[in-house]
Amino acid sequence: MTVEKKSLKKEPNEIYALKFDDRGLIPVIAQDSATGNVLMMAWMDLQAIRQTLDTGRVTYWSRSRQAYWVKGDTSGNTQKLVELRADCDRDCLLAIVEQRGNACHTGSKTCFFTRIEP
Repeated sequence: MTVEKKSLKKEPNEIYALKFDDRGLIPVIAQDSATGNVLMMAWMDLQAIRQTLDTGRVTYWSRSRQAYWVKGDTSGNTQKLVELRADCDRDCLLAIVEQRGNACHTGSKTCFFTRIEP
């Protein structure tokens, strides 16, 4: 009798060191790999992180819709993952991406276009 070995995809150990909030979410900042510009801030849960790493297409968790969304599926403004990093406290992520089109749902290149003045 032979035992069939199943190939299991190894999960990165760094995932288990991440600190999610009480809703199971972690903030993620998207940064353009070509320009270094900060594009947007969103949320991920463990499944969104796994899907992003597996597909290379950045997947977020929408708190308002209570659903996953792959950046660009409806707008065509896609984000291809270049690198995913955690901060030193492991409670925030940085997604370095190849941005195609605008990042903001308003049509702006970045979501950070409003200056706060004294």
